[in-house]
Amino acid sequence: MEVRAIAKDIGLSPRKVRLVAGMIQGKKVSDALNMLRFTVTPAARAMAKVVKSAASNAENNNQLTLDELRVKRVLVNQGHVLRRARPQSRGRISPWKRRSSHITVVVEGEA
Repeated sequence: MEVRAIAKDIGLSPRKVRLVAGMIQGKKVSDALNMLRFTVTPAARAMAKVVKSAASNAENNNQLTLDELRVKRVLVNQGHVLRRARPQSRGRISPWKRRSSHITVVVEGEA
């Protein structure tokens, strides 16, 4: 049975979050959380929150135990982009983009 959790508008670039998402896909939830705990990026902290949420959804709503859960799929999509302008010399401006991302984690019971 598949259970998912979604975190929207995380203030990190999707490209940076996808690097962390590739590490945990296909792993057991306990192993994935261990890997994320010792990865020192802000993306790992955000990803750990979503994995914990998906595991909690599976435990509370579908009576699955943490030992039988594994991360089936991790999707990282682009969220909204804040477009700003930064002043440069000689009266020019340069564009400045602040990207965000949406993270979806799907966990599955092995039983």
